[in-house]
Parts: sequence; C-alpha cells; structure tokens
Amino acid sequence: MAARRRLLAIAIAAPILLTGAYFAARETSTFAVRTIDVSGGTPKLQAQVRAALVPLLGRSLLALDGGALERRVDAVSAVVSSTYDRAFPHTLRVTVVPEVPVAVLHRGKETWLVSARGRTIARIPRRTEPLLPRIWVPTAAPVAAGAFLAPDDGGTAARALALAQGFPARVSTATLSHGELTLRLRAGIELRLGDPVDVRLKLAVAGRALRVLPAGSTYLDVAVPQRPVAGANPQVSTSASPLSG
Repeated sequence: MAARRRLLAIAIAAPILLTGAYFAARETSTFAVRTIDVSGGTPKLQAQVRAALVPLLGRSLLALDGGALERRVDAVSAVVSSTYDRAFPHTLRVTVVPEVPVAVLHRGKETWLVSARGRTIARIPRRTEPLLPRIWVPTAAPVAAGAFLAPDDGGTAARALALAQGFPARVSTATLSHGELTLRLRAGIELRLGDPVDVRLKLAVAGRALRVLPAGSTYLDVAVPQRPVAGANPQVSTSASPLSG
C-alpha cells in the first residue's frame, strides 16, 4: 500500500515539476538565443534577416513568439515567407523564401526592383539590372520598399511579367494603359494582350504565333486568344492579318 502511495505521489508530482522546470527555463538564460542561422536567398538577404532578428538575441528559445518572429522576417522587403526552428541549446534557425525580381520600375529619376508578386523589393541605381524588363509609372505613383504596387501603377504589369518568364522572346517593357496590357519585345514586336485576364493563355498563344509571324510585322494582338492578329501598324486595322497555328 505504501509503495502504491509513493507511485501515485510521483505520478502527480512529475508533471508539476516538469511544468515548473519548463517555465523556469523560459525565464533564464539556459536556452537563450546566441546564434541566428539564416538559410535561403542571397548572403545580402540573409544579413538583412539576421539584422531584423537582432532584438531576439538573449531571449529564451522556449519563450519565442513564433508568429511575431515570422512577421518580423516577412517584413523584410525581399522575403516572401519564412519558417523557423529551435536548435537547442542556443541557436535559432530561420529559412526564407526570397522574392523573385521580374522588372525594374521607373518613377521619375528613381528605379526600383520589383518582384513577381508586384512587391517593391528595393531602390536600385539607375542602369542596373539591364536584363530585366522595364515598367514606367507616373511620378505621383506610390512606391515604397516592401509595399505592393497598385494594379494600375505597375502591379498588373509586374504579375504579367512573372507569367512571361520562359516566354520564347525577350520582353523589354510592360505597360498597362486604359486597361490594356502591352508587352514590347526586344525584337521590336509589340505584344498586345488586351484586358489583363487569361494572361497565361494569351502568352501561350503568342508564343506559338511568333513562329508564323509574317515578315515585317510590328505587332501581335492576342487580346482575343482564339483569333490572334498580326500587322505592321497597330493603329490601322486594314493592315492586320489573322494567324493560325
């Protein structure tokens, strides 16, 4: 009987002791964060993430607020999302998914790197990133690092360029004017997509149509993807030729 009472007492006391030890560890330096290990993205991005997490140094791994930590990391303008792991006793491991740059945005004399999601990553020097397409917006357009561009102020154009990655012709610029989306190819062809809907389908149709484009064509209109049209003057409908295939 006495042995049974001792076992019962131990069974009751053990969870209490463990809980007490847990909360004690939360409030001491036993598991304090001393190292922040970041993976994913470029070394520059990893340094930015570590800088954002500096306030967590010295805090207990057990006391970390995971949601607040991820919000702090995701606020870095070049980060899409992040995950974290506690590597006891003193290391916080963070993995980030970086934004994918798809365009350079011009606003007056400013140039900004823009992501596939239409997010402004950072301001960059002029004449950099020469291989990326360009987007021009009015000087009054709101642009800030980490903010998402409004649809009419580069957001729609950026998302269209994200879908155009892998397109068989290089894109030079993207514009949205009066609700009409247009990509200008480096070969000089103006690719008219019309309303910014079904962009993936229109790009697929345009990719096939480019292979049979008549000589001398200056534009390709796939606003109605079932009836692509090419011509030498986008303003004169009589110069247009329907395409097949």
